[in-house]
Amino acid sequence: MEEDRKARINRLKWHCRRALLELDLVFDRFWERYEDTLDVQGEAALESLLELEDHDLWALVSGREVTDDPQQASMIKRLREVSPIANFEELQHRN
Repeated sequence: MEEDRKARINRLKWHCRRALLELDLVFDRFWERYEDTLDVQGEAALESLLELEDHDLWALVSGREVTDDPQQASMIKRLREVSPIANFEELQHRN
């Protein structure tokens, strides 16, 4: 069972490699904090976000766009927690 989880996590990590440096930084920090505690629902939410194009994903993470999907919204919140870049951009858009 643990080997299955490890394989899923490794696959997700591979898909987290993005063309945008900002996303790479966010995902590096995300895995440092959440790798051991990511549950099946979190894996599914992350997988659905990784299907997006980089610029669409960054728009969600940076707060320029919002999602109606509650699982994605929860995952985006986690990504923002580890991303000072995303939090900074989100604050700029509010002002």
